Amino acid sequence: MTDEGAVALDGRRGGGWNRGDRGRWCDCGDWARSAQVVRPGGHHGLVQPCGAAEPDSEAVQPGEVLPQDGGEAGRALKAAGANRQAVQAAIDAGVTLFDTAESYAGGRSEEALGKALGTRRNDVFIASKVSPEHCLRPEMLRAACEASLKRLGTAAIDLYQVHWPCDPARFENAAAELMRLKDEGKIRAIGVSNFGARHLDAWMQAGTCASNQLGYNLLFRAVEYEAAPACRDHGVGILAYMPLMQGILAGRWDRVDEIPEMRRRTRHFSSERSGTRHGEPGCEALLMQTLEAIGALCRELGEPMARVAIAWLLRQPGVTSVIVGGRTPAQLERNLAAASLVLDDAIVLRLNAITGPLKERLGANPDMWCGET
Repeated sequence: MTDEGAVALDGRRGGGWNRGDRGRWCDCGDWARSAQVVRPGGHHGLVQPCGAAEPDSEAVQPGEVLPQDGGEAGRALKAAGANRQAVQAAIDAGVTLFDTAESYAGGRSEEALGKALGTRRNDVFIASKVSPEHCLRPEMLRAACEASLKRLGTAAIDLYQVHWPCDPARFENAAAELMRLKDEGKIRAIGVSNFGARHLDAWMQAGTCASNQLGYNLLFRAVEYEAAPACRDHGVGILAYMPLMQGILAGRWDRVDEIPEMRRRTRHFSSERSGTRHGEPGCEALLMQTLEAIGALCRELGEPMARVAIAWLLRQPGVTSVIVGGRTPAQLERNLAAASLVLDDAIVLRLNAITGPLKERLGANPDMWCGET
């Protein structure tokens, strides 16, 4: 995909949200067996707070499409055209929900998505996110929502998520304002993102939410300690992002130094690496050993590593959707095919065993980028 960046696959039993009939929303225990989310990327990793997510795919950014053309205006125009093609291809392939955020590319991601959907807006669901600094006062949250509605060119946001936890003392006011926006028809469901167990518990005491978007993959299973059980306890669906660990789980690189610098900033890597901010020693040798073992199992299965990684995630309790990357329609098609691969229990257990030592080394901190303070 391009700026519209990634796609989520469906479906699992467990919490979640969906719409039974158009215009009617309900909590549900089983999402449609189809692709569900496209996540516009932009340069959002540069503008989020500590722990910000990076695009899982090698998404083409504004100014990176056909660089031989000449001139920023021309590049932006070609990028916009590519966005439309990618979004239309995603819808044709069965994608039904597009996920973005006000912080992605300073709002340009929402604008691009709205334009790319065009007349097919009513065929899909839109999810967006409000930044935590806009949740400090009700009037700020309302203004942020209305600005997102304008950029998206829509009358309602189907799933409106709090992007990162703000001060828990503000949860009650924020939850109340979100409910007012829902009652007014400006949003249709409330979600959160990057909420650990403690923050989710506090939020559910103040209000409600249907989903929690969490970083989760074979190489980063920290959410299994506390965050995922909390979601299951509250009946909140998990939207899993970075299932391929920024392409690392696609089996592209055999040595740490081959991994692009921008993808070597998580707690897996030494704090001596450029751009890191976690202050931890990392576990690079263990990471590469784990990847080698996963690769060997995938070769035994005769399946690409990326497809196995996504299929494993779809088997995890409470996961209702998996946000995956795709730079082109062809990559999108391959990623969607992961939904058809069903791993048996024995393979899931072997993958759990292979990645167990890495899970233990990284611990329960659900933030991939920042160490615990």
